[in-house]
Amino acid sequence: MRLPLFIANRYLLAKKSHNLINIITWISILGISVGSFALIVVLSAFNGLEKIISSMNNRLTPDLEIAPVKGKTIDLTAFPLGQLKDIHGVAYVIPTITEDALFRANEKQHIGQVKGVGLEYQEIDRLNEIVFGGERLALSDEEEHNFAVPGAGVAWYLGINAYNPYAMVRVYVPKRGNASLMSLENSFNSDVLTVQSVFSTEQEQDEKMVLVPFDWLSELLEYEDKATNVEVFIAPNGDINKAQKSVAALIGPDYSVKNQQEQQETLYKIMHSEKWAVYVILTFILILATFNVVGSLSMLMIDKRKDTEILKSMGADNRLIQRIFMNEGLLISVAGGLIGLLLGIVLVLLQQRFGFVKFGSGGNYVVDAYPVLLRFKDVLLIFATILVVGCTSAFLTVRHAMRKSATQKSRLNDR
Repeated sequence: MRLPLFIANRYLLAKKSHNLINIITWISILGISVGSFALIVVLSAFNGLEKIISSMNNRLTPDLEIAPVKGKTIDLTAFPLGQLKDIHGVAYVIPTITEDALFRANEKQHIGQVKGVGLEYQEIDRLNEIVFGGERLALSDEEEHNFAVPGAGVAWYLGINAYNPYAMVRVYVPKRGNASLMSLENSFNSDVLTVQSVFSTEQEQDEKMVLVPFDWLSELLEYEDKATNVEVFIAPNGDINKAQKSVAALIGPDYSVKNQQEQQETLYKIMHSEKWAVYVILTFILILATFNVVGSLSMLMIDKRKDTEILKSMGADNRLIQRIFMNEGLLISVAGGLIGLLLGIVLVLLQQRFGFVKFGSGGNYVVDAYPVLLRFKDVLLIFATILVVGCTSAFLTVRHAMRKSATQKSRLNDR
């Protein structure tokens, strides 16, 4: 063990001549422990919320979404759908049409978006997990009857009961060309679909989206061999990043290829900005806690003045003395940080395993307990923050004390 660290460790553990120094030292360790504990718990809570929100949104969001850079539609006759399906890891390639629409049912109406999707949607397991009112996503049956699958919010606004076998919704979409604005019939194309199931994911999608068969919507919009997007679903063991690069290389610069995070860029930016804003706030609290370290180091340097004089008489220079007390401040910070981190990690792991911190009763929540998720990079970040804050505070404190001591000695020598 290096001499400065050895002496600093003895100073930390040994009893001081004044009990107040011991009290301030333990208060310093406690303050840093509380700060590091709060950091790991709060960041893990944000990770848990992010995971829950992402899982809800990503069920209906494709792994990759292809859209034209210019214009609104994709000409499917010239688009390499077959070649996309041959890319390693790609499970489904599904053209889709998304258009603003007016929905009517039970003398009620609601404005949202209608999304025409291929019948392959019925084969994707994660999409069937969001459906209720039926065992699977129902867009068509064996007799080639078409069905609409509204979001839970749209169904609520329109008074649609998915368990009612006679539930129907009329869809209005704008006519192409010079449509007359004098009447609803001349301005819009419309048709009626039966509702046999309803999906539920995230509130924003639930309140605006209605899924319908692609061919049915294509005919209603008078889109012949056209789509607004092409959705790519990756196999469970596939590499999304590699698939995204392969798809982008195949289709060229005329189309954009976005993964799930890029499709919901605003949502993820908000979640990340909130997380790091809380991290900055708690780091400032941690910095305030290190003022106790400053006080403890200052009093310790006064208390050990005789020891430092003895060390100097034995040949120690000012640099060695400075390193001793810097190590002392760092040991206080590391001890407090490790205690807080260990306690926080234990609490987070217990919450992940047992979920003993529950949401309040009486609410309709997605999960019963507060979601948390421990990430190793957060542990490293917090420990690095503690080291930086501890080193900085110790260095500034010791340097100031050494300069002040040198100034006082020079004044005494001048006299």
